[in-house]
Amino acid sequence: MKAATKFIHAGAHPDPSTGAIMTPIYQTSTYVQSAPGKHKGFEYARSQNPTRKALEEALAIIENGKHGLAFSSGVAATDAVLKLLLPGDEVIASNDMYGGSYRLFTKIFQNYGIKFHFVNMQDPVNVKAAMNDKTKLIWTETPTNPLMNITDIGAIAELTKGKKIWICVDNTFASPYLQNPLDLGADIVMHSSTKYLGGHSDVIQGALMMNDDELREKLYFIQKSSGAVPGPMDCFLVLRGIKTLHVRMKQHCENGRILATWLKKHPKVGRVYWCGFEDHPGYNVAKKQMKDFGGMMSFTLKDDTIEAAMKVLSSTKVFSLAESLGGVESLINHPASMTHASIPREERIKNGLSDALIRLSVGIEDAEDLIEDLNQAISK
Repeated sequence: MKAATKFIHAGAHPDPSTGAIMTPIYQTSTYVQSAPGKHKGFEYARSQNPTRKALEEALAIIENGKHGLAFSSGVAATDAVLKLLLPGDEVIASNDMYGGSYRLFTKIFQNYGIKFHFVNMQDPVNVKAAMNDKTKLIWTETPTNPLMNITDIGAIAELTKGKKIWICVDNTFASPYLQNPLDLGADIVMHSSTKYLGGHSDVIQGALMMNDDELREKLYFIQKSSGAVPGPMDCFLVLRGIKTLHVRMKQHCENGRILATWLKKHPKVGRVYWCGFEDHPGYNVAKKQMKDFGGMMSFTLKDDTIEAAMKVLSSTKVFSLAESLGGVESLINHPASMTHASIPREERIKNGLSDALIRLSVGIEDAEDLIEDLNQAISK
Protein backbone atom coordinates (compact mmCIF):
# COMPACT_ATOMS: atom_id res chain seq x y z
CA MET A 1 0.00 0.00 0.00
CA LYS A 2 1.35 3.43 -0.97
CA ALA A 3 2.03 6.02 1.73
CA ALA A 4 -0.89 8.34 0.92
CA THR A 5 -3.41 5.50 1.09
CA LYS A 6 -1.80 4.02 4.19
CA PHE A 7 -1.92 7.25 6.18
CA ILE A 8 -5.58 7.89 5.35
CA HIS A 9 -6.85 4.38 6.10
CA ALA A 10 -4.52 3.22 8.91
CA GLY A 11 -6.57 2.09 11.90
CA ALA A 12 -9.83 3.19 10.29
CA HIS A 13 -12.81 0.85 10.60
CA PRO A 14 -16.43 1.99 10.18
CA ASP A 15 -18.19 2.09 13.54
CA PRO A 16 -20.19 -1.18 13.74
CA SER A 17 -23.20 0.45 15.40
CA THR A 18 -23.59 3.49 13.13
CA GLY A 19 -21.27 3.08 10.16
CA ALA A 20 -19.45 6.29 11.11
CA ILE A 21 -16.36 6.61 8.93
CA MET A 22 -14.37 8.38 11.66
CA THR A 23 -13.46 6.49 14.82
CA PRO A 24 -15.81 7.66 17.60
CA ILE A 25 -14.47 9.33 20.74
CA TYR A 26 -15.22 6.77 23.43
CA GLN A 27 -15.34 9.13 26.38
CA THR A 28 -15.70 6.51 29.09
CA SER A 29 -13.60 5.34 32.00
CA THR A 30 -15.04 1.87 32.48
CA TYR A 31 -16.98 -0.86 30.64
CA VAL A 32 -19.87 -3.09 31.72
CA GLN A 33 -19.02 -6.78 32.05
CA SER A 34 -21.55 -9.60 31.66
CA ALA A 35 -19.85 -11.43 34.52
CA PRO A 36 -16.60 -10.88 36.46
CA GLY A 37 -13.80 -11.16 33.92
CA LYS A 38 -16.16 -11.51 30.97
CA HIS A 39 -15.92 -8.47 28.69
CA LYS A 40 -15.41 -7.48 25.05
CA GLY A 41 -11.73 -6.68 25.37
CA PHE A 42 -12.28 -3.52 27.40
CA GLU A 43 -12.55 -3.30 31.16
CA TYR A 44 -10.95 -0.04 32.32
CA ALA A 45 -9.77 2.84 30.15
CA ARG A 46 -6.25 2.97 31.56
CA SER A 47 -5.59 -0.49 30.11
CA GLN A 48 -7.47 0.08 26.85
CA ASN A 49 -9.97 2.32 25.10
CA PRO A 50 -11.53 1.77 21.63
CA THR A 51 -10.34 5.15 20.32
CA ARG A 52 -6.84 4.51 21.59
CA LYS A 53 -6.89 0.98 20.17
CA ALA A 54 -7.65 2.39 16.71
CA LEU A 55 -4.83 4.91 17.07
CA GLU A 56 -2.35 2.27 18.22
CA GLU A 57 -3.21 0.14 15.21
CA ALA A 58 -2.64 3.16 12.97
CA LEU A 59 0.68 3.97 14.67
CA ALA A 60 1.97 0.47 13.95
CA ILE A 61 0.89 0.60 10.32
CA ILE A 62 2.44 3.97 9.51
CA GLU A 63 5.84 2.89 10.89
CA ASN A 64 5.70 -0.50 9.14
CA GLY A 65 5.56 -2.14 12.55
CA LYS A 66 3.53 -4.84 14.23
CA HIS A 67 2.63 -2.98 17.43
CA GLY A 68 1.92 0.59 18.50
CA LEU A 69 1.43 2.09 21.95
CA ALA A 70 0.16 5.60 22.67
CA PHE A 71 1.26 7.66 25.68
CA SER A 72 0.26 10.94 27.27
CA SER A 73 3.36 12.70 25.89
CA GLY A 74 6.60 12.04 24.07
CA VAL A 75 8.46 12.22 27.38
CA ALA A 76 6.06 9.62 28.83
CA ALA A 77 6.86 7.32 25.90
CA THR A 78 10.59 7.86 26.48
CA ASP A 79 10.08 7.21 30.19
CA ALA A 80 8.48 3.83 29.37
CA VAL A 81 11.49 2.76 27.32
CA LEU A 82 13.87 3.67 30.14
CA LYS A 83 11.76 1.60 32.56
CA LEU A 84 12.81 -1.50 30.63
CA LEU A 85 16.22 -1.07 32.28
CA LEU A 86 17.61 -2.12 35.67
CA PRO A 87 20.18 -0.51 37.99
CA GLY A 88 23.64 -1.10 36.57
CA ASP A 89 22.47 -1.04 32.95
CA GLU A 90 24.08 1.45 30.59
CA VAL A 91 22.69 3.59 27.77
CA ILE A 92 24.48 5.16 24.81
CA ALA A 93 22.71 8.33 23.66
CA SER A 94 23.22 11.16 21.17
CA ASN A 95 25.27 14.01 22.62
CA ASP A 96 23.07 16.63 20.91
CA MET A 97 19.67 15.27 21.87
CA TYR A 98 16.42 17.02 22.83
CA GLY A 99 16.76 18.78 26.17
CA GLY A 100 13.70 17.10 27.68
CA SER A 101 15.15 13.64 27.00
CA TYR A 102 18.52 14.69 28.43
CA ARG A 103 16.82 15.98 31.57
CA LEU A 104 14.84 12.75 32.00
CA PHE A 105 18.00 10.66 31.56
CA THR A 106 20.33 12.65 33.82
CA LYS A 107 18.01 14.08 36.48
CA ILE A 108 15.74 11.08 37.03
CA PHE A 109 16.98 7.74 35.70
CA GLN A 110 20.64 8.38 36.47
CA ASN A 111 19.59 8.55 40.13
CA TYR A 112 18.38 4.94 39.89
CA GLY A 113 21.75 3.51 38.97
CA ILE A 114 21.51 3.69 35.16
CA LYS A 115 24.61 5.06 33.47
CA PHE A 116 24.45 7.23 30.34
CA HIS A 117 27.18 7.77 27.76
CA PHE A 118 26.56 10.75 25.47
CA VAL A 119 28.48 10.38 22.20
CA ASN A 120 28.62 11.91 18.74
CA MET A 121 26.58 9.40 16.73
CA GLN A 122 27.46 10.87 13.34
CA ASP A 123 30.26 8.30 13.33
CA PRO A 124 29.22 4.74 14.35
CA VAL A 125 32.80 4.20 15.57
CA ASN A 126 31.98 6.40 18.57
CA VAL A 127 29.03 4.17 19.44
CA LYS A 128 31.12 1.03 19.14
CA ALA A 129 33.78 2.51 21.43
CA ALA A 130 31.17 3.21 24.13
CA MET A 131 29.62 -0.27 24.03
CA ASN A 132 30.33 -2.83 26.74
CA ASP A 133 28.66 -5.85 28.34
CA LYS A 134 26.44 -3.53 30.42
CA THR A 135 25.03 -1.66 27.41
CA LYS A 136 21.32 -2.38 27.12
CA LEU A 137 19.98 0.53 25.05
CA ILE A 138 21.17 2.81 22.27
CA TRP A 139 19.05 5.95 22.03
CA THR A 140 19.37 8.17 19.00
CA GLU A 141 17.61 11.01 17.24
CA THR A 142 18.00 11.48 13.52
CA PRO A 143 17.89 14.24 12.46
CA THR A 144 18.89 15.61 15.85
CA ASN A 145 17.25 18.47 17.67
CA PRO A 146 18.35 21.20 16.92
CA LEU A 147 21.63 20.68 15.01
CA MET A 148 20.17 18.39 12.35
CA ASN A 149 22.93 15.78 12.69
CA ILE A 150 22.31 12.39 11.09
CA THR A 151 22.78 8.90 12.53
CA ASP A 152 23.15 5.93 10.19
CA ILE A 153 20.50 3.67 11.71
CA GLY A 154 21.52 0.64 9.65
CA ALA A 155 25.16 0.99 10.73
CA ILE A 156 24.15 1.15 14.40
CA ALA A 157 21.97 -1.93 13.91
CA GLU A 158 24.99 -3.80 12.53
CA LEU A 159 26.88 -3.03 15.74
CA THR A 160 24.20 -4.68 17.89
CA LYS A 161 23.77 -7.89 15.90
CA GLY A 162 23.95 -10.88 18.21
CA LYS A 163 23.87 -8.64 21.29
CA LYS A 164 20.97 -8.03 23.67
CA ILE A 165 20.91 -4.29 23.07
CA TRP A 166 17.77 -2.38 22.08
CA ILE A 167 17.98 0.45 19.57
CA CYS A 168 15.37 3.17 20.02
CA VAL A 169 15.11 5.94 17.44
CA ASP A 170 13.38 9.24 18.16
CA ASN A 171 11.83 9.76 14.73
CA THR A 172 9.93 12.94 15.62
CA PHE A 173 11.80 15.32 13.27
CA ALA A 174 11.49 13.02 10.24
CA SER A 175 7.99 11.60 10.78
CA PRO A 176 6.97 8.19 9.39
CA TYR A 177 6.46 9.81 6.00
CA LEU A 178 10.17 10.53 5.58
CA GLN A 179 11.82 7.71 7.54
CA ASN A 180 10.97 4.27 8.97
CA PRO A 181 13.62 3.17 11.49
CA LEU A 182 12.15 -0.30 12.03
CA ASP A 183 12.89 -1.07 8.38
CA LEU A 184 16.50 -0.04 9.01
CA GLY A 185 17.07 -2.30 12.02
CA ALA A 186 15.77 -0.33 15.01
CA ASP A 187 13.85 -2.18 17.74
CA ILE A 188 11.68 0.73 18.90
CA VAL A 189 10.57 3.97 17.28
CA MET A 190 9.54 6.87 19.49
CA HIS A 191 7.48 9.87 18.41
CA SER A 192 6.32 12.97 20.12
CA SER A 193 2.93 12.72 18.41
CA THR A 194 2.40 16.31 19.53
CA LYS A 195 4.49 17.31 16.53
CA TYR A 196 4.05 16.12 12.93
CA LEU A 197 1.65 13.25 13.67
CA GLY A 198 -0.89 15.58 15.29
CA GLY A 199 0.22 18.43 13.07
CA HIS A 200 -2.06 21.17 14.38
CA SER A 201 -0.53 22.21 17.73
CA ASP A 202 -3.62 21.09 19.61
CA VAL A 203 -2.60 17.86 21.36
CA ILE A 204 0.10 16.48 23.67
CA GLN A 205 0.90 12.83 23.03
CA GLY A 206 3.68 10.27 22.50
CA ALA A 207 4.01 6.93 20.74
CA LEU A 208 6.15 3.81 20.59
CA MET A 209 6.18 1.34 17.70
CA MET A 210 7.91 -2.04 17.56
CA ASN A 211 7.80 -5.49 15.93
CA ASP A 212 8.83 -7.82 18.75
CA ASP A 213 5.90 -9.40 20.61
CA GLU A 214 7.75 -9.81 23.91
CA LEU A 215 9.00 -6.23 23.82
CA ARG A 216 5.46 -5.04 23.16
CA GLU A 217 4.18 -6.94 26.21
CA LYS A 218 6.86 -5.41 28.42
CA LEU A 219 6.10 -1.90 27.21
CA TYR A 220 2.34 -2.45 27.43
CA PHE A 221 2.75 -3.60 31.05
CA ILE A 222 4.68 -0.39 31.79
CA GLN A 223 2.09 1.70 29.96
CA LYS A 224 -0.79 0.14 31.91
CA SER A 225 0.98 0.04 35.27
CA SER A 226 2.51 3.51 35.18
CA GLY A 227 -0.66 5.02 33.73
CA ALA A 228 0.75 7.66 31.37
CA VAL A 229 -2.00 7.08 28.81
CA PRO A 230 -3.66 9.61 26.50
CA GLY A 231 -7.35 10.44 26.68
CA PRO A 232 -9.74 9.48 23.88
CA MET A 233 -10.06 13.03 22.55
CA ASP A 234 -6.28 13.27 22.19
CA CYS A 235 -6.26 9.91 20.39
CA PHE A 236 -8.96 11.14 18.03
CA LEU A 237 -6.96 14.29 17.23
CA VAL A 238 -3.83 12.31 16.36
CA LEU A 239 -5.88 9.86 14.26
CA ARG A 240 -7.23 12.87 12.39
CA GLY A 241 -3.74 14.35 12.00
CA ILE A 242 -2.27 11.15 10.56
CA LYS A 243 -4.77 11.26 7.69
CA THR A 244 -3.13 14.39 6.27
CA LEU A 245 0.47 13.65 7.28
CA HIS A 246 1.65 12.93 3.74
CA VAL A 247 0.12 16.11 2.32
CA ARG A 248 1.51 18.29 5.09
CA MET A 249 4.98 16.74 4.99
CA LYS A 250 5.32 17.37 1.26
CA GLN A 251 4.67 21.07 1.88
CA HIS A 252 6.91 21.18 4.96
CA CYS A 253 9.71 19.71 2.83
CA GLU A 254 9.14 22.07 -0.09
CA ASN A 255 9.04 25.14 2.14
CA GLY A 256 12.03 23.84 4.11
CA ARG A 257 14.12 23.54 0.98
CA ILE A 258 13.15 27.03 -0.19
CA LEU A 259 13.88 28.69 3.17
CA ALA A 260 17.12 26.80 3.86
CA THR A 261 18.46 27.76 0.42
CA TRP A 262 17.41 31.39 0.91
CA LEU A 263 18.95 31.58 4.39
CA LYS A 264 22.24 30.16 3.16
CA LYS A 265 22.53 33.02 0.64
CA HIS A 266 21.52 35.79 3.06
CA PRO A 267 24.43 38.19 3.70
CA LYS A 268 23.68 38.40 7.45
CA VAL A 269 23.33 34.66 8.06
CA GLY A 270 26.34 32.73 9.28
CA ARG A 271 25.63 28.99 9.15
CA VAL A 272 22.49 27.06 8.24
CA TYR A 273 21.92 23.59 9.72
CA TRP A 274 19.73 21.58 7.33
CA CYS A 275 20.48 18.02 6.24
CA GLY A 276 19.37 18.60 2.64
CA PHE A 277 22.52 20.48 1.67
CA GLU A 278 25.05 18.39 -0.25
CA ASP A 279 27.85 19.77 1.95
CA HIS A 280 26.07 18.64 5.13
CA PRO A 281 28.25 15.91 6.74
CA GLY A 282 25.26 13.57 7.01
CA TYR A 283 23.77 14.31 3.58
CA ASN A 284 24.55 10.94 1.98
CA VAL A 285 23.15 8.98 4.93
CA ALA A 286 20.06 11.21 5.08
CA LYS A 287 19.50 10.76 1.36
CA LYS A 288 19.80 6.99 1.79
CA GLN A 289 17.44 6.55 4.75
CA MET A 290 15.02 9.46 4.32
CA LYS A 291 12.51 10.20 1.56
CA ASP A 292 13.17 13.96 1.79
CA PHE A 293 14.89 16.36 4.19
CA GLY A 294 12.04 17.91 6.16
CA GLY A 295 11.09 21.36 7.39
CA MET A 296 13.30 21.60 10.48
CA MET A 297 16.45 23.71 10.45
CA SER A 298 18.60 25.98 12.59
CA PHE A 299 20.85 28.90 11.80
CA THR A 300 23.22 31.43 13.27
CA LEU A 301 23.87 35.01 12.27
CA LYS A 302 27.25 36.38 11.20
CA ASP A 303 26.80 38.67 14.20
CA ASP A 304 26.90 35.59 16.43
CA THR A 305 25.71 37.29 19.60
CA ILE A 306 22.77 36.73 21.91
CA GLU A 307 21.65 40.32 21.35
CA ALA A 308 21.46 39.91 17.56
CA ALA A 309 19.65 36.58 17.86
CA MET A 310 17.14 37.98 20.34
CA LYS A 311 16.39 40.85 17.98
CA VAL A 312 15.45 38.40 15.24
CA LEU A 313 13.48 36.18 17.63
CA SER A 314 11.36 39.12 18.78
CA SER A 315 10.82 40.67 15.33
CA THR A 316 9.02 38.00 13.29
CA LYS A 317 5.34 38.38 12.53
CA VAL A 318 4.40 35.19 10.64
CA PHE A 319 6.83 32.95 12.54
CA SER A 320 5.58 32.64 16.13
CA LEU A 321 8.10 32.54 18.97
CA ALA A 322 7.15 29.32 20.73
CA GLU A 323 8.33 25.90 21.82
CA SER A 324 7.33 22.71 19.97
CA LEU A 325 7.39 22.05 16.23
CA GLY A 326 5.68 20.17 13.42
CA GLY A 327 2.45 22.16 13.28
CA VAL A 328 1.01 23.72 10.15
CA GLU A 329 2.12 27.14 11.40
CA SER A 330 5.77 28.23 11.36
CA LEU A 331 7.58 28.59 14.68
CA ILE A 332 10.86 30.23 15.68
CA ASN A 333 12.68 29.09 18.77
CA HIS A 334 15.77 29.81 20.89
CA PRO A 335 17.04 26.37 21.98
CA ALA A 336 19.53 27.63 24.57
CA SER A 337 16.80 29.26 26.68
CA MET A 338 13.79 27.18 25.62
CA THR A 339 13.87 23.55 24.43
CA HIS A 340 17.46 22.84 25.58
CA ALA A 341 17.70 25.04 28.68
CA SER A 342 17.99 21.95 30.91
CA ILE A 343 21.32 20.99 29.32
CA PRO A 344 24.29 22.63 31.11
CA ARG A 345 25.75 25.45 29.03
CA GLU A 346 29.21 23.88 28.86
CA GLU A 347 27.67 20.68 27.45
CA ARG A 348 25.65 22.61 24.89
CA ILE A 349 28.64 24.63 23.72
CA LYS A 350 30.88 21.55 23.55
CA ASN A 351 28.32 19.81 21.31
CA GLY A 352 27.97 22.79 18.98
CA LEU A 353 24.76 24.33 20.30
CA SER A 354 25.66 28.01 20.68
CA ASP A 355 23.82 30.57 22.78
CA ALA A 356 22.86 32.40 19.59
CA LEU A 357 21.45 29.45 17.62
CA ILE A 358 17.95 29.97 16.19
CA ARG A 359 15.71 27.00 15.32
CA LEU A 360 12.90 27.07 12.78
CA SER A 361 9.95 24.76 12.37
CA VAL A 362 8.89 25.69 8.85
CA GLY A 363 5.14 25.42 8.42
CA ILE A 364 2.97 25.10 5.33
CA GLU A 365 2.20 28.77 4.72
CA ASP A 366 3.21 30.45 1.46
CA ALA A 367 7.01 30.32 1.27
CA GLU A 368 7.25 33.88 -0.05
CA ASP A 369 5.50 35.19 3.05
CA LEU A 370 7.87 33.22 5.27
CA ILE A 371 10.91 34.60 3.44
CA GLU A 372 9.59 38.15 3.65
CA ASP A 373 9.00 37.75 7.39
CA LEU A 374 12.45 36.36 8.10
CA ASN A 375 14.08 38.93 5.87
CA GLN A 376 12.56 41.87 7.69
CA ALA A 377 13.49 40.33 11.07
CA ILE A 378 17.09 39.57 10.08
CA SER A 379 17.63 42.87 8.24
CA LYS A 380 16.59 45.14 11.12
